[in-house]
Amino acid sequence: MAKRLKSSKPDADRAEDDRRVRTTVEKALTGIETGGDAAVRKLSEEFDGFAPAAFRLTMSEIEAAIQKVSAREMADIRFAQDQIRRFAEAQRASMSDIEVETIPGVILGHRNIPVQSVGCYVPGGKFPMVASAHMSVLTASVAGVPRIVASAPPVKGAPHPAIVAAMHMGGAHEILCLGGIQAVGAMAIGTETIEPVHMLVGPGNAFVAEAKRQLYGRVGIDLFAGPTETMVIADDTVDAELCATDLLGQAEHGYNSPACLLTNSETLAKATLAEITRLLEILPTAETARASWQDYGDVILCDDHDEMLRIANDMAYEHVQIMTDRDDWYLDNMHSYGALFLGPRTNVANGDKVIGTNHTLPTKKAGRYTGGLWVGKFLKTHSYQRVTTDHAAALIGEYGSRLCMLEGFFGHAEQCNIRVRRYGGVNVPYGSAAEVRMGKET
Repeated sequence: MAKRLKSSKPDADRAEDDRRVRTTVEKALTGIETGGDAAVRKLSEEFDGFAPAAFRLTMSEIEAAIQKVSAREMADIRFAQDQIRRFAEAQRASMSDIEVETIPGVILGHRNIPVQSVGCYVPGGKFPMVASAHMSVLTASVAGVPRIVASAPPVKGAPHPAIVAAMHMGGAHEILCLGGIQAVGAMAIGTETIEPVHMLVGPGNAFVAEAKRQLYGRVGIDLFAGPTETMVIADDTVDAELCATDLLGQAEHGYNSPACLLTNSETLAKATLAEITRLLEILPTAETARASWQDYGDVILCDDHDEMLRIANDMAYEHVQIMTDRDDWYLDNMHSYGALFLGPRTNVANGDKVIGTNHTLPTKKAGRYTGGLWVGKFLKTHSYQRVTTDHAAALIGEYGSRLCMLEGFFGHAEQCNIRVRRYGGVNVPYGSAAEVRMGKET
């Protein structure tokens, strides 16, 4: 029986936080809907202290920002984008258009068509997320999206140079210096100066995530994403320092970033708790990490690996770091998560920044029904049909007519019957589902 050595805040308290966020977002989006650019500018000034003449950067502004990025930083961005591009291109190559003749004269197929416009949100604020530009903009570019709009909030009253560089190098066609609800709202709803997009992608804080949720349907979204979650599944093959470092390394994202240790070793569990206390005294981002750990941290002691697996699949965390004597067993048996990080040499930070997989991942148990952002999210698979012979048209029409009548759809049935009459040479009365002859008794 699993035992909690440390528990996070109750679900009721989290629900109240969510309610306040929903109300704020609804009001802001209504304002953008009715007020356009003026409402967006007012929100930007209120939340970011930033109200330029235009939020879209000109090419000269983009070039000026890139000039502020050091050669070493540019090389690092290129390396990361090369890694991400290689994996995205391999994913794209795995998706093929198909066409098959299911019976003679009946041809079915599908085509993978890019979404025509995408708004990519890149978080700023406390931690300017340069890597998020690679993950969304570059992946959309590999998918062939013809219009990519990228937006990030100002940092210290100006566009963040490295984010602008990453957006531009990743293939953004339009770059906005705009953050939060006002950014995703403007891109989805549109204003006098910002043409709306068909899809929104990218991570963000609770307000951005809620805005995407409320805008879903008007536009597509990548997934419903909440605060960063990390889970460490460990046994006595690893030590407390490694576990504590991997937990706090993600808890520093924000004040509400869940972090959970699942272990079957009581010794490791208690040692990790002590190590977290030690690290919080020296970690530069301890203020944020401590708040997350205090309110959203869990340590769960399990009887065995089977219980750890069951709880991990039920919790369906975003990042799952596995450090055990049977990592491949977890790979084979885990079914609900954002991404797996297997073995002590692997870590979530590399996945976040550079290793090549996408870091926009499902949270709040969404891993039960969706994976993370990848090149396929930017592609729509559309089917088509073609009937090339009279015989096939009449044969399919015969079956179609009877199946339509089974459901009581007389108009549907007549769509089939007219093909039987024209291409099969059979006199099927209008509105009838009578048996027809196709060269043999049916």
